[in-house]
Amino acid sequence: MFTTIGVVEVIPSLDGLSDRSPLAGIARRRFAGKTLLEWVVRRVSDADHLEQIVVVAGPDTLSRSLAELAPPDARVVFSEADDLLGRMASVVRSVPCRGVVRLSVSDPFVDPILIDRLVSSVASEEDCDYACFCLGDGRPAHESRMGIFADWCRSDALLRADRLARSPADRAEPTQFIAARPNLFNIKQVPVPARLDRGDLRLAIRDEEDWENVEIILDALGPESLDWQYITSLLDRHPQMCERMAEHTRLEFAGQM
Repeated sequence: MFTTIGVVEVIPSLDGLSDRSPLAGIARRRFAGKTLLEWVVRRVSDADHLEQIVVVAGPDTLSRSLAELAPPDARVVFSEADDLLGRMASVVRSVPCRGVVRLSVSDPFVDPILIDRLVSSVASEEDCDYACFCLGDGRPAHESRMGIFADWCRSDALLRADRLARSPADRAEPTQFIAARPNLFNIKQVPVPARLDRGDLRLAIRDEEDWENVEIILDALGPESLDWQYITSLLDRHPQMCERMAEHTRLEFAGQM
Protein backbone atom coordinates (compact mmCIF):
# COMPACT_ATOMS: atom_id res chain seq x y z
CA MET A 1 0.00 0.00 0.00
CA PHE A 2 1.30 3.46 -0.93
CA THR A 3 1.42 5.56 2.22
CA THR A 4 3.10 8.86 2.91
CA ILE A 5 3.24 10.61 6.25
CA GLY A 6 4.03 14.22 7.00
CA VAL A 7 6.77 14.75 9.58
CA VAL A 8 6.91 18.14 11.30
CA GLU A 9 10.22 19.15 12.86
CA VAL A 10 9.32 20.83 16.14
CA ILE A 11 12.56 22.87 16.19
CA PRO A 12 13.65 24.48 12.89
CA SER A 13 16.89 23.12 11.45
CA LEU A 14 18.61 26.48 11.08
CA ASP A 15 22.35 27.05 10.86
CA GLY A 16 23.79 28.22 14.16
CA LEU A 17 20.53 27.85 16.07
CA SER A 18 21.06 27.33 19.79
CA ASP A 19 18.60 26.43 22.52
CA ARG A 20 18.87 30.02 23.74
CA SER A 21 17.77 31.53 20.43
CA PRO A 22 14.22 32.93 20.40
CA LEU A 23 13.59 30.99 17.19
CA ALA A 24 14.36 27.68 18.88
CA GLY A 25 11.04 27.92 20.67
CA ILE A 26 9.12 29.36 17.74
CA ALA A 27 6.67 26.45 17.85
CA ARG A 28 4.97 28.06 20.85
CA ARG A 29 4.45 31.49 19.26
CA ARG A 30 0.88 32.43 18.46
CA PHE A 31 -0.24 32.50 14.84
CA ALA A 32 -3.86 32.93 13.75
CA GLY A 33 -5.08 32.07 17.24
CA LYS A 34 -3.06 28.86 17.53
CA THR A 35 0.46 27.92 18.45
CA LEU A 36 2.60 27.87 15.34
CA LEU A 37 3.07 24.12 15.75
CA GLU A 38 -0.67 23.48 15.80
CA TRP A 39 -1.14 25.84 12.85
CA VAL A 40 1.37 23.95 10.69
CA VAL A 41 -0.04 20.55 11.69
CA ARG A 42 -3.59 21.66 10.91
CA ARG A 43 -2.55 23.25 7.61
CA VAL A 44 -0.75 20.20 6.24
CA SER A 45 -3.53 17.89 7.45
CA ASP A 46 -5.55 19.38 4.56
CA ALA A 47 -3.32 17.43 2.18
CA ASP A 48 -5.32 14.45 0.89
CA HIS A 49 -2.27 12.25 0.29
CA LEU A 50 -0.76 12.38 3.77
CA GLU A 51 -1.89 9.37 5.75
CA GLN A 52 -0.82 10.80 9.11
CA ILE A 53 0.93 13.83 10.59
CA VAL A 54 3.80 13.06 12.94
CA VAL A 55 5.62 15.54 15.16
CA VAL A 56 9.22 14.54 15.87
CA ALA A 57 11.14 15.66 18.95
CA GLY A 58 14.74 15.00 19.92
CA PRO A 59 16.12 14.02 23.32
CA ASP A 60 16.60 17.60 24.56
CA THR A 61 14.26 19.17 27.09
CA LEU A 62 13.21 22.03 24.81
CA SER A 63 11.99 19.94 21.88
CA ARG A 64 10.18 17.55 24.19
CA SER A 65 8.38 20.41 25.91
CA LEU A 66 7.45 21.92 22.51
CA ALA A 67 6.08 18.58 21.31
CA GLU A 68 3.49 18.81 24.07
CA LEU A 69 1.89 21.58 22.01
CA ALA A 70 1.01 19.15 19.22
CA PRO A 71 -2.73 18.70 18.67
CA PRO A 72 -4.06 15.41 20.07
CA ASP A 73 -4.69 13.84 16.65
CA ALA A 74 -1.03 14.22 15.64
CA ARG A 75 1.28 11.41 16.61
CA VAL A 76 4.44 12.44 18.49
CA VAL A 77 7.65 10.44 18.12
CA PHE A 78 10.31 11.04 20.76
CA SER A 79 13.69 10.13 19.33
CA GLU A 80 16.94 9.65 21.23
CA ALA A 81 18.96 10.69 18.15
CA ASP A 82 21.00 13.88 18.46
CA ASP A 83 20.71 14.85 14.79
CA LEU A 84 17.83 15.34 12.39
CA LEU A 85 18.71 12.43 10.12
CA GLY A 86 18.66 10.08 13.09
CA ARG A 87 15.33 11.49 14.23
CA MET A 88 13.78 11.08 10.77
CA ALA A 89 15.03 7.49 10.69
CA SER A 90 13.44 6.95 14.12
CA VAL A 91 10.11 8.11 12.72
CA VAL A 92 10.04 5.67 9.80
CA ARG A 93 11.05 2.84 12.12
CA SER A 94 8.15 3.74 14.44
CA VAL A 95 5.53 4.56 11.80
CA PRO A 96 5.54 2.13 8.83
CA CYS A 97 5.16 4.05 5.57
CA ARG A 98 6.49 4.13 2.04
CA GLY A 99 7.48 7.77 2.11
CA VAL A 100 7.86 10.91 4.19
CA VAL A 101 7.14 14.55 3.45
CA ARG A 102 9.51 16.59 5.56
CA LEU A 103 7.95 19.69 7.11
CA SER A 104 9.17 22.43 9.42
CA VAL A 105 7.36 24.44 12.03
CA SER A 106 9.09 27.51 10.55
CA ASP A 107 7.07 27.21 7.28
CA PRO A 108 3.55 28.38 8.18
CA PHE A 109 2.55 28.82 4.52
CA VAL A 110 3.58 25.39 3.27
CA ASP A 111 0.94 24.46 0.71
CA PRO A 112 -1.12 21.25 1.11
CA ILE A 113 -2.20 21.23 -2.55
CA LEU A 114 1.41 21.31 -3.69
CA ILE A 115 2.18 18.53 -1.20
CA ASP A 116 -0.52 16.42 -2.86
CA ARG A 117 0.88 17.23 -6.30
CA LEU A 118 4.34 16.12 -5.23
CA VAL A 119 3.15 12.89 -3.62
CA SER A 120 1.00 12.10 -6.67
CA SER A 121 4.02 12.55 -8.93
CA VAL A 122 5.80 9.59 -7.30
CA ALA A 123 2.79 7.36 -6.66
CA SER A 124 3.50 5.11 -9.65
CA GLU A 125 7.30 5.35 -9.55
CA GLU A 126 8.42 2.47 -7.40
CA ASP A 127 12.12 3.25 -7.84
CA CYS A 128 11.97 6.91 -6.83
CA ASP A 129 13.96 7.66 -3.66
CA TYR A 130 13.52 11.42 -3.47
CA ALA A 131 11.33 14.06 -5.11
CA CYS A 132 11.15 17.83 -4.87
CA PHE A 133 9.85 20.84 -6.73
CA CYS A 134 12.55 22.51 -8.81
CA LEU A 135 13.02 26.12 -9.92
CA GLY A 136 13.84 27.01 -13.50
CA ASP A 137 17.53 27.40 -12.64
CA GLY A 138 17.70 23.86 -11.28
CA ARG A 139 17.62 24.64 -7.56
CA PRO A 140 15.31 22.65 -5.26
CA ALA A 141 12.43 24.99 -4.48
CA HIS A 142 12.31 24.17 -0.76
CA GLU A 143 15.84 25.64 -0.42
CA SER A 144 14.73 29.00 -1.86
CA ARG A 145 13.30 30.36 1.43
CA MET A 146 9.84 30.57 -0.14
CA GLY A 147 8.49 28.37 2.64
CA ILE A 148 5.73 27.01 0.40
CA PHE A 149 7.26 23.75 -0.76
CA ALA A 150 8.16 20.49 0.95
CA ASP A 151 10.13 17.51 -0.32
CA TRP A 152 9.35 13.78 -0.38
CA CYS A 153 11.65 10.93 0.52
CA ARG A 154 11.24 7.17 0.41
CA SER A 155 11.49 5.64 3.87
CA ASP A 156 14.07 3.09 2.71
CA ALA A 157 16.22 5.91 1.35
CA LEU A 158 16.12 7.69 4.71
CA LEU A 159 17.23 4.54 6.49
CA ARG A 160 20.00 4.05 3.94
CA ALA A 161 21.13 7.65 4.40
CA ASP A 162 21.14 7.11 8.15
CA ARG A 163 23.60 4.26 7.65
CA LEU A 164 25.82 6.13 5.18
CA ALA A 165 25.96 9.73 6.43
CA ARG A 166 28.84 10.48 8.77
CA SER A 167 29.54 14.21 8.85
CA PRO A 168 27.52 16.51 11.14
CA ALA A 169 26.51 18.63 8.13
CA ASP A 170 25.10 15.62 6.26
CA ARG A 171 23.26 14.37 9.32
CA ALA A 172 21.78 17.83 9.94
CA GLU A 173 20.22 17.95 6.44
CA PRO A 174 19.09 14.41 5.62
CA THR A 175 17.18 15.05 2.41
CA GLN A 176 19.99 17.29 1.14
CA PHE A 177 22.39 14.36 1.68
CA ILE A 178 20.13 12.22 -0.51
CA ALA A 179 19.44 14.86 -3.17
CA ALA A 180 23.15 15.56 -3.64
CA ARG A 181 23.94 11.91 -4.49
CA PRO A 182 22.13 10.94 -7.71
CA ASN A 183 24.68 8.15 -8.13
CA LEU A 184 23.25 6.49 -5.01
CA PHE A 185 19.61 7.57 -5.04
CA ASN A 186 16.96 7.98 -7.75
CA ILE A 187 15.95 11.65 -7.84
CA LYS A 188 12.81 13.20 -9.36
CA GLN A 189 12.37 16.93 -9.96
CA VAL A 190 8.94 18.48 -10.47
CA PRO A 191 8.75 21.98 -12.05
CA VAL A 192 7.26 24.66 -9.81
CA PRO A 193 4.15 26.54 -10.96
CA ALA A 194 5.26 29.38 -13.25
CA ARG A 195 4.07 32.08 -10.84
CA LEU A 196 6.36 30.68 -8.15
CA ASP A 197 9.51 30.53 -10.27
CA ARG A 198 10.91 33.67 -8.69
CA GLY A 199 13.50 34.86 -6.20
CA ASP A 200 11.64 37.62 -4.38
CA LEU A 201 9.26 35.55 -2.27
CA ARG A 202 10.46 34.71 1.25
CA LEU A 203 7.91 33.16 3.59
CA ALA A 204 10.10 30.72 5.55
CA ILE A 205 10.86 32.03 9.04
CA ARG A 206 14.60 32.11 9.64
CA ASP A 207 14.89 35.28 11.71
CA GLU A 208 12.79 37.98 13.36
CA GLU A 209 12.41 39.98 10.15
CA ASP A 210 10.82 36.95 8.51
CA TRP A 211 8.47 36.57 11.47
CA GLU A 212 7.37 40.20 11.13
CA ASN A 213 6.71 39.69 7.40
CA VAL A 214 4.51 36.62 7.86
CA GLU A 215 2.53 38.45 10.53
CA ILE A 216 1.99 41.35 8.11
CA ILE A 217 0.69 38.92 5.50
CA LEU A 218 -1.57 37.21 8.03
CA ASP A 219 -3.01 40.56 9.12
CA ALA A 220 -3.61 41.62 5.51
CA LEU A 221 -5.24 38.41 4.27
CA GLY A 222 -6.66 36.70 7.34
CA PRO A 223 -6.24 33.01 8.20
CA GLU A 224 -8.69 31.75 5.57
CA SER A 225 -6.88 33.28 2.57
CA LEU A 226 -3.29 32.14 2.95
CA ASP A 227 -2.95 30.02 -0.18
CA TRP A 228 0.09 30.94 -2.24
CA GLN A 229 -2.06 32.47 -5.00
CA TYR A 230 -3.47 35.06 -2.56
CA ILE A 231 -0.06 35.72 -1.03
CA THR A 232 1.68 36.28 -4.36
CA SER A 233 -1.12 38.57 -5.52
CA LEU A 234 -0.77 40.60 -2.33
CA LEU A 235 3.01 40.88 -2.60
CA ASP A 236 2.87 41.74 -6.29
CA ARG A 237 0.98 44.86 -5.22
CA HIS A 238 3.81 45.71 -2.81
CA PRO A 239 7.00 45.50 -4.87
CA GLN A 240 9.09 47.16 -2.18
CA MET A 241 8.35 44.32 0.21
CA CYS A 242 9.32 41.83 -2.50
CA GLU A 243 12.57 43.71 -3.06
CA ARG A 244 13.37 43.56 0.66
CA MET A 245 12.65 39.83 0.70
CA ALA A 246 14.91 39.23 -2.29
CA GLU A 247 17.73 41.27 -0.74
CA HIS A 248 17.32 39.46 2.58
CA THR A 249 17.73 36.09 0.87
CA ARG A 250 20.65 37.30 -1.24
CA LEU A 251 22.51 38.54 1.84
CA GLU A 252 21.78 35.33 3.73
CA PHE A 253 23.28 33.15 1.02
CA ALA A 254 26.19 35.55 0.49
CA GLY A 255 27.02 35.20 4.18
CA GLN A 256 27.19 31.42 3.84
CA MET A 257 29.80 31.50 1.08
